[in-house]
Amino acid sequence: MKYQTLEKYLARLNGSVREESRVWLDAEGRAQGKYFNTTLTSAFQPIRAFGSTTIVDAGIVAHEGFARSYSEDDSGLHLWRLLDQAASDDESVELDRLCRMLHSINFYRQVEDDVSLHLSVHARLLAAVDSNHGIAFRRILNMLELPHEQIVLQMPVVTHNQRWLLNYVLDNYRRNGFRLGVSASDARDALALLEKVKPDLIKVDAREITDEQSTEKLLRIAGEQDIRVVFKRVENPDVFARLQAFGQALALPVYAQGYLWDTPKSTLAAPAAHDCHSATTPSDIKVA
Repeated sequence: MKYQTLEKYLARLNGSVREESRVWLDAEGRAQGKYFNTTLTSAFQPIRAFGSTTIVDAGIVAHEGFARSYSEDDSGLHLWRLLDQAASDDESVELDRLCRMLHSINFYRQVEDDVSLHLSVHARLLAAVDSNHGIAFRRILNMLELPHEQIVLQMPVVTHNQRWLLNYVLDNYRRNGFRLGVSASDARDALALLEKVKPDLIKVDAREITDEQSTEKLLRIAGEQDIRVVFKRVENPDVFARLQAFGQALALPVYAQGYLWDTPKSTLAAPAAHDCHSATTPSDIKVA
């Protein structure tokens, strides 16, 4: 492990008693935490880069962290709905901070390469955060001597009337040194966000690629501004083939994430190259 302060912290956690600790380790070394009566841990799904002229995986550039209920066989349930059902804004913020801490510990105890960690910000937190919410997470990272500059905080899709709130929260996180991502409902929405928000990264649902002209414009402008466009929920080869066609036309790499290649797991996926057409798509799983 290359993060020595984290290694020392994990050694202390390893001797902690579950009932007396906010965060503890299981027998596999995974960090867990408690929210009300639910035991939480982390699962990670890779974001992969593909060359513009090949369907071969060119490497993992990031992992997105998801909160899951703890399961020994790595089949825990997706838990963002806990935020929807939290009794108060304060409890929502508390859960969010716990999840970020778990994800940071579980990610950095495994990672060896210079890849990024993506953490989603729940829509409820846009209105719940105080004037400097980002500083709490930054303090945890500083305490563990973990690199905040490798973390991308991903904002949810917002309505046009919520753009002011999105800008407020983004400014908060930007002042604390985090990289920033935004989510768009489609390519046109993404183009508007590029102009108004200037993020480091923008995510678009691959299933919503219906406007080819706007998608091509988005990729071209984002490439000129060095803003990465990530297509999420890529679940079948036909969708990926459409993305690959855009990359070939513009001579740009394609960044994609989805069940075509990876299901979220507690163990980080190895950055091994493989042909995407050999993957199978689970039909009974919904993407987080």
